[in-house]
Amino acid sequence: MPSLCPSTWLKLVASLGRACLAVACLTVFVAAPAPAQDIDPELKPYQKVGGEVAGTLKCVGSDTMNNLVSLWVEGFKKSYPGVREGIEGKGSASAPPAITEGTATFGPMSRDWKPSEIDTFKEKHGYPPTVVPVALDMLAVFVHKDNPIKSLSLEQVDAIFSKNRNGGAKADIRTWGDLGLEGEWKNKPISLYGRNATSGTYGYFKENALFKGDFKPTVKEQPGSSAVVQAVASDKAGIGYSGIGYATADVRAVPLSLKTGGDPVTTAPENAYSGDYPLARFLYLSVNHKPGADLDPLRREFLLYVLSASGQADVKKDGYLPVTGVVATEALGSVGVSAP
Repeated sequence: MPSLCPSTWLKLVASLGRACLAVACLTVFVAAPAPAQDIDPELKPYQKVGGEVAGTLKCVGSDTMNNLVSLWVEGFKKSYPGVREGIEGKGSASAPPAITEGTATFGPMSRDWKPSEIDTFKEKHGYPPTVVPVALDMLAVFVHKDNPIKSLSLEQVDAIFSKNRNGGAKADIRTWGDLGLEGEWKNKPISLYGRNATSGTYGYFKENALFKGDFKPTVKEQPGSSAVVQAVASDKAGIGYSGIGYATADVRAVPLSLKTGGDPVTTAPENAYSGDYPLARFLYLSVNHKPGADLDPLRREFLLYVLSASGQADVKKDGYLPVTGVVATEALGSVGVSAP
């Protein structure tokens, strides 16, 4: 992992949301810089503990994290084969009610909790929910692999997807020619693909790429992140958004700039760690943890696995980016667990 100076860390935190504020004051230094996608050497492989770790891991939430959670559960069960699992990727909006009502062990989420969701949880339990950062993601804007568009600004992305144009664009963008493409692309209408309102990715994109504006009614809503990518892959004029972990050889992630005329930033891992990529975010596991109380062995050991070198290897395998050792230590501390 690279060394991150405090100012860079704060820049990243600012781009990733309120739930990261608990770790915003950390000084994030790693002794030996390494390629950005490598696993921090401070993270150690998971070690099985003695005693009984059993029960059902019910994970309800983000579709973006569906494959990742499956990899975590699969790896965890190698140490504890008696553990049962249930994974439902219905969208991040399904996680808060499941955690609030106790019908899920963990709530995978690609966004933070909304104030109304936090209030509902606090009314029932008397304390707020805990969100544990478990991976880094870059929300990518994908086009067909044959599309020659070189880059987009967030202002242009907003004018493509939103009917409000809160980003400041003076005109709507409807064709690829509106973005400067010539030849066969000039008059080709842009086909829009996205998620539905239950998706955390939908909410994050609306907040950060559409400047809180509303999506155009012409956006074709897809049931999952992989479906968005598949739709773009089969539509030469298509454009859509999804977590970078769902990239395939048939689509291309377009470099993005904050402002029109600015330097475009690619989805290279180092640009997420530096905070330069404008749509970088944490992925979370939400959990009901009463402050001062101990987690039961099942939840404690699963989080220790997820935030170990073993669990972060799963993160890397699924195309996302591992967290640093400092983030993992602070995240575990938020639920009263000491890192190995």
